[in-house]
Amino acid sequence: MRAADDVARRIEAGEASAARTIVSKVARHTPVLSSRSLSEREGGRVVLKAENLQRTGSFKLRGAIHKLSRLDGATGVVAGSAGNHGQSLAYAARAQGMHCEVFMPSEAPVAKVAAVEAFGGLVNLGGDSVDACVAAARERAADSGAAFVHPFDDPDIILGQATLGLELLEDIPDLATVVVPVGGGGLITGIAGAVKTQRPEVRVIGIQVETCSPFADALRGVKTEPVGAAATIADGIAIKRPGEITLPLAERWVDEMLVVREDEIADAMVWLLERSKLVVEGGGAVGVAALLAGRLTPPEHGSTVIVLSGGNVDAGLLAAIAHRHETIAGRRLRLFTTVPDRPGGLAALLNRIAETGGNVVHVDHVREAVALRVRETGVTIALETRGATHSDAIIASLEEAGYSVRRLEDE
Repeated sequence: MRAADDVARRIEAGEASAARTIVSKVARHTPVLSSRSLSEREGGRVVLKAENLQRTGSFKLRGAIHKLSRLDGATGVVAGSAGNHGQSLAYAARAQGMHCEVFMPSEAPVAKVAAVEAFGGLVNLGGDSVDACVAAARERAADSGAAFVHPFDDPDIILGQATLGLELLEDIPDLATVVVPVGGGGLITGIAGAVKTQRPEVRVIGIQVETCSPFADALRGVKTEPVGAAATIADGIAIKRPGEITLPLAERWVDEMLVVREDEIADAMVWLLERSKLVVEGGGAVGVAALLAGRLTPPEHGSTVIVLSGGNVDAGLLAAIAHRHETIAGRRLRLFTTVPDRPGGLAALLNRIAETGGNVVHVDHVREAVALRVRETGVTIALETRGATHSDAIIASLEEAGYSVRRLEDE
């Protein structure tokens, strides 16, 4: 509690402004983007703080820069990270000519591992969680003499993240609500401290993923054991326990903590991609997920800002999420049917589909594990369509032509 009180005192004394002077030498002042579609849908003005466009792809750079500026005589740093903290620390360390070593979970996204290495960081993969990697990093720091840099539970890291809150106060005069992704709590406590110090009436709401939400439980007074390793597309905020510094600060400044589901996060990522043309990782999209899922309602007066905390997502995951969305929206269709096992049998099926405007993506002949008549072959076919109505029309046309059709996504 004493450390938390010290952080609060430093923020209230204006040290976030001093941190901003340091951080702004490297980090971008990221844009605030109006979202007309979200505003019209929700009945209140909604804007997006595009921290996914920050250098290194996340807000973590702010804290890393500020922390390194406070180290005296260190020649190297070591950290445990899900990815974004490691990338930012490696980037900041390289700028200062310092060695950087990062411990990351064995299931860390490939893109995040590659980014740490591209910035000159040495990556050690192992462990099933960020907590395990933080413990390993502490041991390495003790053995090597390098400075240990915690991803969130550190006063100087929190002061660095507070610079984002100062940007919100500067850019959004009618700020009413701030919605922030929450992992270990460094970002939300930094933002909340900076905002509440100047504008105590502004509401600060945190969002966690349902499969890993120890902060939400702790703020409700629910005593739980640290959660186990969670498989989630919001890997950047999958933290087992709140920080010893960040939890008391959240109790002091955060108004509400909500949770969202995996499928809601996936929908939000696609929405941001399609409507706002922004690539946002799962952990960064939880605020939009909460809004789209009806977990929170923007006030009629004043602006609600949703912090998009990071954009480092594997291309493969993004493609899988997009394909899932296309299927749910009826724009991607998978069918099974049979055709005569003779020349022209498959061509006739494809011609029928072409006549209805379907775009064939993939075709497989299936001869095993299905009941087929003599001189008949099964066909699995994937199509792109214009939507659910078009998909239904394609199926109706095939059935009219005598094909027995089964939609595979319905199984």
